[in-house]
Amino acid sequence: MKDLSQGQMTCGVCVEPGTFALEQRTRPEQAPEGYRLVDIAAIGICGTDYHIFEGKHPFLNYPRVIGHELSGHLADGPDAGQLVVVNPYISCGTCRACRRGKPNCCSAIAVLGVHTDGGMCARIAVPEQNLYPAEGLTPVQAAMVEFLAIGAHAVARSGCGAGDRVLVTGAGPIGLGTALFARIAGAEVHLMDLSAKRLSAAAELFGFHDTHQPGDTILTGDLAEGFDAVFDATGNATAIEAGFPLVAHGGITVLVSVVKESITFADSEFHKRESQIIGSRNALKADFDRVMAAIRAGEVPTDAIASAVLPLADLPAQFADLTKARDHLIKVLVTP
Repeated sequence: MKDLSQGQMTCGVCVEPGTFALEQRTRPEQAPEGYRLVDIAAIGICGTDYHIFEGKHPFLNYPRVIGHELSGHLADGPDAGQLVVVNPYISCGTCRACRRGKPNCCSAIAVLGVHTDGGMCARIAVPEQNLYPAEGLTPVQAAMVEFLAIGAHAVARSGCGAGDRVLVTGAGPIGLGTALFARIAGAEVHLMDLSAKRLSAAAELFGFHDTHQPGDTILTGDLAEGFDAVFDATGNATAIEAGFPLVAHGGITVLVSVVKESITFADSEFHKRESQIIGSRNALKADFDRVMAAIRAGEVPTDAIASAVLPLADLPAQFADLTKARDHLIKVLVTP
């Protein structure tokens, strides 16, 4: 949607749970020191945005301009016009995690579109260090990089590679991204999901044919000794706990999703297997770079990932329906 007047821009705002609307806000014309202005080109809608719409996000104040999966063009400086990917995790730079090179888990992190207004608008100001050149990508591809980087980061955290057998539970966008980068790393990848339709789409669109549903007898035959890595992308405590017995001796569980509930496991089994359980949060610049390189190399089927590309003007009438249909969608993207 075009701006209605000079200095104004149209923003996609979750006004309150269940209400998404377009509002006019002041368009930034000058970036603070250390920031750059970015004219947004494409925005991905993710599970966080759906949770915000449903009123299920624990760290959000309404109203909120949503949108953290972002691509855009630099609007100022000598390189104005350059396509960039936005890293939406704004870190403090001074806490212990930041000082140790882990800004993805900064103790004072602010995520665009969650803790502060996001990029479902015409223009935003972003710290320059959070902008990565996206040569060779289209704006829509560049808007996919952030969510794929979450999976790439989880795979990097796990250390899995050639010769490893891994199971990804949850075949939504984050799970599919994790599975893609586990396969790129050389691992044999299995997928598990409640939805037979999701598993069928994963096989048809992405070539993941080793699929399982909860309740299947998995640990038989070649799989009798379990998986070297189990990645949970379900956001479900019961599913996480059900994954622990599927980890092979010497294996690792990677919690890509997050849940509010406490998670329990049998300590004797944990020690017997010398298991590891690690959390994986957000992503680092190296993960963004890895994703962009994989897209440029043709290793990520971005056309299959993009379920739909919608103009922002159409979104208020469709947001509720998209929320209800999200189990049948991979990634919906929006253009301002």
